[in-house]
Amino acid sequence: MIRVSFIVFAICLFFFSCQDQPGEGGKASIRGKVYVKDFNGNCTILLDSFYGIDEEVYIIAGDDPSHFERVRTGPDGTFWFPYLRRGKYEIYALSEPCNVSGDLEAVRVNIEIKDRKDDIITEDIIVLR
Repeated sequence: MIRVSFIVFAICLFFFSCQDQPGEGGKASIRGKVYVKDFNGNCTILLDSFYGIDEEVYIIAGDDPSHFERVRTGPDGTFWFPYLRRGKYEIYALSEPCNVSGDLEAVRVNIEIKDRKDDIITEDIIVLR
């Protein structure tokens, strides 16, 4: 009887402990672009707008309070987070708000990967400079 109980316990432990959490180790991916709007000093005149080169983009998995990976955009403003598992993610890039000089704020996009092979393309993340 004890042996059967132990086997049932071990099987239950195996199945319930193997639930995937958001993060690295899967076959899904998230990609997108960072679009920069360059304003004058008091943010009244748009000087230029373009896809950002070498902009930092961060990803947070699930309810984790900090990012687990940071990438930089390529020459066309594209970023890519490969090898993700199912779950909820937050992608963000840092923007300079017009009302506070030298301060940064996160421009966030929330995404949920539902299928283990999803390739999700986000809307553009628009940041101010």
